[in-house]
Amino acid sequence: VQLQASGGGLVQTGGSLRLSCAASGITIREYTMAWFRQATGKEREFVAAIRRGGGATILADSVKGRFTVSRDNAKHTVYLQMNSLQPGDTAVYYCAADKQIILSSSRDPNAYDYWGQGTLVTVSS
Repeated sequence: VQLQASGGGLVQTGGSLRLSCAASGITIREYTMAWFRQATGKEREFVAAIRRGGGATILADSVKGRFTVSRDNAKHTVYLQMNSLQPGDTAVYYCAADKQIILSSSRDPNAYDYWGQGTLVTVSS
């Protein structure tokens, strides 16, 4: 299983970015796919997830109304659309996948078996 995150970069406050997570070795519809982020000196935190099967989405309170998560099963890719970016969103963003995760564990990074390498998002003020 490989997860390849991309799309990070430098953006001004209020700008937008779209992150992509290209998966190989799995059928993403069968996995819960998630985005986490880790800022310098902080713990990894949950950002968003899209559940296996029907694709219900979960968002952290801090990004609701600004970020959306989606997937394209044909392209084996999960997306994180980030709008109205703020300096507090600066972090390395990671995608993760797990096939067996239950709903109540969707926000727990320790519950995910597979991780991508991360992509850096920097929001300037």
